[in-house]
Amino acid sequence: MASNRPPGCDADAFKARVAARVDAEREALLALSGRIHAHPELCFAEQRAAAWLAEYLEHAGLAVERGAYGVPTAFAARAGSGRPRIAVLCEYDALPGIGHACGHNIIAAAGAGAGVALASVIAETGGSVVVLGTPAEEGGGGKVLMAREGAFAEVDAAMMIHPASLELISMNVLAISAIEAEYRGRAAHAAAAPFAGINALDGLVTAYQAIAQLRQHIRPTERIHGIITDGGQKPNIVPERAAGLFYVRAANERRLATLRQRVEGCFHAGAQASGAELHLRQVGEDYSDMWTNAPLAAAYQANLGAVGRAVVDAPLEHISGSTDMGNVSKLVPSIHPMVSIAPPHVALHTQEFATYAASPAGERGVLDGAKTLAMTAIDVLCAAGLLDAMRVAFAHETAAGARTS
Repeated sequence: MASNRPPGCDADAFKARVAARVDAEREALLALSGRIHAHPELCFAEQRAAAWLAEYLEHAGLAVERGAYGVPTAFAARAGSGRPRIAVLCEYDALPGIGHACGHNIIAAAGAGAGVALASVIAETGGSVVVLGTPAEEGGGGKVLMAREGAFAEVDAAMMIHPASLELISMNVLAISAIEAEYRGRAAHAAAAPFAGINALDGLVTAYQAIAQLRQHIRPTERIHGIITDGGQKPNIVPERAAGLFYVRAANERRLATLRQRVEGCFHAGAQASGAELHLRQVGEDYSDMWTNAPLAAAYQANLGAVGRAVVDAPLEHISGSTDMGNVSKLVPSIHPMVSIAPPHVALHTQEFATYAASPAGERGVLDGAKTLAMTAIDVLCAAGLLDAMRVAFAHETAAGARTS
């Protein structure tokens, strides 16, 4: 793909300018992060966060499309024209009960800040930038839905940062599938006529115990966890309905399919043992494992020093999880680095991490994240050979993925 990169694109000068623009936006970015943190919204219900981000980007001169790619709380904010085209991604959904315990307020503000900084120089660097507001990372798969509608069809690189308790270039991303298991039995008086009932909860509990035993015989990179969402109405009524939500994770999509089949066998065993009728339902979109584009990640790592950060030498499994950014990485060269905002002992998806997401360390994560994303985008726009190296690495990843599928 041809590039409209101008001759003599001075990467260092442009990096200094985008970093200065982030500093100039400091008050607005921190207010944006704090407002999103204070008003957590669940997946596909992020009306306020999406509106605040869109308004900020529009005020800075980007052309904003609300409800982009068929997702009501998504947006696309564009500046520049032609290729290379760089996508900077924002997430802004929260978790039930514990709010922004994954720090998506930081992801959102950092992505928006990087986009505004890049928009201020894009006419001189050539190429274009699109800030994509991607809802429902916590289970809804907003990026997957947007990708199906062409969000990444003409994008040369996709990037975002995620807050964590360590500074990492990549996260150990597992493929994931979410399953709802529903058992339907027959109600009866539990004391007067238990023999007349079919206990749906027995079916679910039998399956739960079978899955617990299965966990002894899965790979170290695999995970199965679930909750009971409906266990009946009252102890003296044989439960006629029981339901649970389960996540199945594995190192890649092929292993995920195999493990999911084994888990579904446990659900069917519960139905056979109890006599209850089983209904399985896919919840949301399957998330893929992540292909971190090595040349793009190396460029990001080189920019960390400019903001006083350095990657820690930690086992990759220290931070493990799943994200629909994995699906994006199978479409376009991508990175998903982690910016440290909390001490190493503080885990994601805890109330303690939610507190750090609104702390001075979290605010620094917003500003440093915006700067490093913007500077890495400048490398893609200006550095000779980087774009070609990214494409070669992506082609190798694609070929390797095809061999293991």
